[in-house]
Amino acid sequence: MSINIVGEVRLNRSRIERLLRLPGGLVHRNLSRRMQRVEDAARRLAPGSMARGIESEIQGQGRDLIGIIRSTHPATIFVVKGTRPHVIRPVRAQALRFTVGGRVVYATVVNHPGTRANNFLAEALRSAL
Repeated sequence: MSINIVGEVRLNRSRIERLLRLPGGLVHRNLSRRMQRVEDAARRLAPGSMARGIESEIQGQGRDLIGIIRSTHPATIFVVKGTRPHVIRPVRAQALRFTVGGRVVYATVVNHPGTRANNFLAEALRSAL
């Protein structure tokens, strides 16, 4: 005597897609959690007040979800890419005025050595993932 068991499995593709990809779905939640880790790392690594301008968002839907983390600080490009050596001259006055070691100094020209690149956003991505 043999027993035959017959079963049928039907996959509702739209329901599975909804479960996985729509806001609140598994993929969306996973992406959101990972982006939060990268955003936190970027805030930790950002110099000065740049951390306040870091924000993130998820764009797209379905199979095209994209996580975007950006810095809105206007000097971000100069920090991330660095600057070459350059000369700074006054624009609205006859001299530049700044403080060095508690003393006020005036100069007509300053030779700035440039700044080394600090790609804190890429470093945050590497460290968080």
